[in-house]
Amino acid sequence: MQGYAPHIIAQWIEGRLLPGQRQPSRIDHILFDSRKLSFPDTTLFFAITAGRRNGHEYISELYNRGVRAFAVSEEPVTENFPEALFIVVLNTLDALQMLAANHRRQFDYPVIGITGSNGKTVVKEWLNFLLSPDFSIVRSPKSYNSQLGVPLSIWQMETDDQLGIFEAGISQPGEMVRLEKIIKPTLGIFTNIGEAHSEGFSSQEEKIREKCTLFSSCQTLIYCKDHEEIDMQIQKIFSRENHPKPFTWGKSTEADVQIREMNKTLEVTKIDASYNGRVYSFQIPFTDAASFENSMHCLAAMIYFSVSANVIAERMQQLPPLAMRLELKEAINRCSLINDSYNADWSSLQLALDFLAQQQQHSKRTVILSDIFQSGKGDPSLYGDIAQLLQQKKIHRLIGIGPAISANMNQLETAVGESVFYPATDVFLEQFHPSMFRDETILIKGSRSFEFERIAQLLEHKIHQTVLEINLGSVTHNLKQYQQVLSPKTKLMAMVKAFSYGAGSFEIANLLQFHQVDYLAVAYTDEGVDLRKA
Repeated sequence: MQGYAPHIIAQWIEGRLLPGQRQPSRIDHILFDSRKLSFPDTTLFFAITAGRRNGHEYISELYNRGVRAFAVSEEPVTENFPEALFIVVLNTLDALQMLAANHRRQFDYPVIGITGSNGKTVVKEWLNFLLSPDFSIVRSPKSYNSQLGVPLSIWQMETDDQLGIFEAGISQPGEMVRLEKIIKPTLGIFTNIGEAHSEGFSSQEEKIREKCTLFSSCQTLIYCKDHEEIDMQIQKIFSRENHPKPFTWGKSTEADVQIREMNKTLEVTKIDASYNGRVYSFQIPFTDAASFENSMHCLAAMIYFSVSANVIAERMQQLPPLAMRLELKEAINRCSLINDSYNADWSSLQLALDFLAQQQQHSKRTVILSDIFQSGKGDPSLYGDIAQLLQQKKIHRLIGIGPAISANMNQLETAVGESVFYPATDVFLEQFHPSMFRDETILIKGSRSFEFERIAQLLEHKIHQTVLEINLGSVTHNLKQYQQVLSPKTKLMAMVKAFSYGAGSFEIANLLQFHQVDYLAVAYTDEGVDLRKA
């Protein structure tokens, strides 16, 4: 990680330094959520105030956990933190965004900025899949596209990367101009326009104009020519500018990449398109309209980067289905399984381990991890950082699969209480026995080529064909809606009786506790006893 000296950061965020007796020589990591601390020695905590939460209330806790650098808008009693360095700013969110914008200016490789009402994350992940053989890519983790998520995404950029892919989402006017200053994309993708987050805008036209702000300094902008509202506004907004240059796709004869034919079977969609006299024939393993649209954005981007027609056809037919969230499932022998077997990279590993840390129903935590490809770091440095992360997250057992992770087992063995390594997935499967796992939470995190879905199938507890799926992200959203309308001093009690009304007692209780609900309530003593045991 490319770190910065605290005095440089203070200049960038227009802050006033209050140095302590001992201060970090450099800052490698930034943090605004105290629950996700991993590297205290080199972390700068931004005490952000929003709604019911005031980040300044967590300074003491983080100081006791080893953090020594804080960006604050409320000047602290420095005598209480003799070794801490404070950077006093007017607004900590503004300061975080200014830091990310200055970090972005240190790099001149291509950056793709993606916005739209739907499909941002899928297009980003598919582009990463399609272009990763040609570029070392840094991208937004999951759906980090907000005023807070974008700065954290951009902070990941390093000199060894060759391409950045970042998504930007907005809910009201004035937000995109802030994100544009941070991302500064060279290539833009406008996926589509819909009704999502429309309540903050007077019209679709206003929302399109706001989203187009992201592309004000782009060289090229990819979008579907057939979306008339988008096309009309882009032509109007950028008609007097030298950039961005539109690079369109669609059935329209005026589109740059023209769809000549599209045929659906039961399992695949076959597409013929042409650009500059060259025909691109390929198929995708999906038949829904959204996947077709997302794949066409990816096709245009691959043409932009001069990927050959044969390579495009080969990679498109391998496009993976994406789980848009981490899946928590019941597993064999009273275990819980977190299945994140689609990919393995540094940023998504951190997110998955954060989610694992939320789960308190088992005292033992196991991680099954494959080699991590194209991280931009040498293997000793990468697996050294992973070892430190596993240790911070209190992982009890590591099962490493792959030649690279096995070659670096010496670093990793010291970070966990128990570890075992296998050269390939097939070797692990040959030696697998259900008795290897019992009363523990298991995270599966693997690059797609390792086919960890085969491991997940063995670990999942199979009872019957009827499945009730609870979206914990929606539960979190609903909780936050209540928190926003309550006074910060009003405490919140959540009822989790009767197996959380059938939604899963341990899982729901863990989530509510993580988001700092004040009380959990049950109907009978035995329910409370079970929660305490978990």
